[in-house]
Amino acid sequence: MSIRVKIIQPVKIKTDGYFDHVIIPGCEGDFGVSSEHTPFITKIRPGILTLYKDNTTSKLAIHDGFVTVENNQVWILCDTIEEEEEIDAERAQAARKRAENRLKSTETNIDFRRAEAALHRAIARLTIIKG
Repeated sequence: MSIRVKIIQPVKIKTDGYFDHVIIPGCEGDFGVSSEHTPFITKIRPGILTLYKDNTTSKLAIHDGFVTVENNQVWILCDTIEEEEEIDAERAQAARKRAENRLKSTETNIDFRRAEAALHRAIARLTIIKG
């Protein structure tokens, strides 16, 4: 039995289809959803969203958001979710270096939580590119 996965961004619906299984990066760790999953709502952290259908696997870089699971439907609301062809490798690598440098900094005016989130987003993008 399949589950409906709908990925909603502010300006468009990224995905609306049926899949066998999905793995989502939750705020407390990655979790999988298959048919007849228990209903719940949780926050998403930056990471890799993996969709399984038949014998194919699709991976997307996702950056924060929320997910609801109910009645074999997964609704993902997020600002940004990217497929490999949408990611600029040079920009992602530069973002990773900037975030790493901020995290290593001894300056007192650095927003470390923001730098850490930027690092996680960059790593997710680079992971998608490298397969």
